[in-house]
Amino acid sequence: MIRFIVRRLLQLIPTLFGLSILLFIWLRRLPGGPETAILGERGTPELRAQIRKNLGLDEPLLIQYGRFMKRMLKLDLGTSISTKREVMTEFLERFPGTVELTITAMIIAIGVGIPLGYLAARRRGSFLDSASVGGSLIGICVPVFFLAYVLKAIFSENLQLFPSSGRQDPTLGATRITNFFVLDGLMTREWDAALDALWHLILPGIALASIPLAIIVRITRASVLEVLSEDYVRTAQSKGLNERTIRGRHILRNAMLPIVTVIGLLTGGLLSGAVLTETVFAFSGIGAFLYEAISNRDYPVLMGFIMIIAVFYVLVNLLVDVSYSLIDPRVRVR
Repeated sequence: MIRFIVRRLLQLIPTLFGLSILLFIWLRRLPGGPETAILGERGTPELRAQIRKNLGLDEPLLIQYGRFMKRMLKLDLGTSISTKREVMTEFLERFPGTVELTITAMIIAIGVGIPLGYLAARRRGSFLDSASVGGSLIGICVPVFFLAYVLKAIFSENLQLFPSSGRQDPTLGATRITNFFVLDGLMTREWDAALDALWHLILPGIALASIPLAIIVRITRASVLEVLSEDYVRTAQSKGLNERTIRGRHILRNAMLPIVTVIGLLTGGLLSGAVLTETVFAFSGIGAFLYEAISNRDYPVLMGFIMIIAVFYVLVNLLVDVSYSLIDPRVRVR
């Protein structure tokens, strides 16, 4: 197992190197430039040239890329043009909110999607099967922002069961340690703060979980149906093995590989920020901040945030590979 993980970690180096090159080239090809963000549209050519010189943008691209990678390795992401604060500080303040929202959404999607997909496959052609397939189609087709507005209007504004915005009630005066509000409340034993932060996650978590839930249901159903038609499952049933043993050892274990793949991809995608959900619920995460950075041409934020997000995305896929090896040891040998 250790050799497998080390081999996968070594394979991440060229992947991250290629991502850094693509990111650097993409940002250099964007219209405008940092000088436009700093000076605005009315900046004179002389001032623009001076800004580019001060930022080192007049040097060859190879030198600029070398300086960019050197700063990345030191975790020196520069200063935001819009907020005048360190980019790493902005990231550390906002990324925990996105992580909490992602975890909430994936718990809902996995906790409901896998059992529902499994039951739909085992009862193929039943009302439950038809309802799950139809519901998953609706979940994929309904825009996230529309569902978010509907949930907010019904449960926040009309029924007033859940808060409508933010990550936590600011009047609580909760202690901040990690910026993971639920975790901070548990660590400091401020139970009301932890419960309030968790309560703020429910509606945006449900809205964000709609598409992952629909995908997981469909993938689970298709994967379980494929496994059910295998000879080893019929052999186990003919031998009279316990239904629980057949379900756990023969069906779910072999059906989990594509499900784990999809869960890893969905989790990595959600960690990159949920712009629409965060905007509707005024949730402080990296998605809405990245949108503002693109609008304001805040290049340091774009370079820093996207590179760190790419690293997390690659690490999530590493965990998927490790999960493969735990589910099916044959993957570890290859």
